[in-house]
Amino acid sequence: MIENFLNNNYTTKRLVLLNRYYKITKFYSFLKDTAFKGGSVILIFVLILLGLEIFLLDFNALLNDLVATYSPQVLFIVFLVSETFLGTIPPELFIAWAAKSSTPWLFLFILATLSYLGGVISFFIGNRLFLVPSIKNYIETKVAKHITNLRKWGGVFVVLGAISPIPHSMVSLASGLIKYSFKKYLLWSLFRYLRFVIYALIVFHIFE
Repeated sequence: MIENFLNNNYTTKRLVLLNRYYKITKFYSFLKDTAFKGGSVILIFVLILLGLEIFLLDFNALLNDLVATYSPQVLFIVFLVSETFLGTIPPELFIAWAAKSSTPWLFLFILATLSYLGGVISFFIGNRLFLVPSIKNYIETKVAKHITNLRKWGGVFVVLGAISPIPHSMVSLASGLIKYSFKKYLLWSLFRYLRFVIYALIVFHIFE
């Protein structure tokens, strides 16, 4: 009984201190802004798709042409490269493409896995950049904000990078640069799959 009480008391104190730390470091404000941006990105993406479909082109036909013209392997490679190097192409476009395939959920799983692997590659790139000091210093400057947030919030920020509009590859690169625990990175980055499922529930409904 006494041991359980002490354990519960310790846990409560730890949560109170953690909550205070998050307030001091303005994590809750950052989380609120990130959630707002995430919702806005989804809304804007859906509106753009609907606008293109109604006023400019037949987006369904365009996706069908994409499916017919390019093999899945080619598009998967393009996506992996994009997810490894700064996420230059929005994943939502590939999710829309997956919606038109014969096995959309299988394609979605492959895309999510490639995105996860792209992040792992970015992690290792960041981890090895110390071999070229000039490049390391340049990249550190570019991702300085992500490095600061990683040092403040650790795995929680990795989760945000996995599920929010914050570029997953940038967060992964920063994680490698500061030598963040690889095991913890692999664990928290699994939330990348959740992001793809959430977006798929929206995009698949549009193109069903």
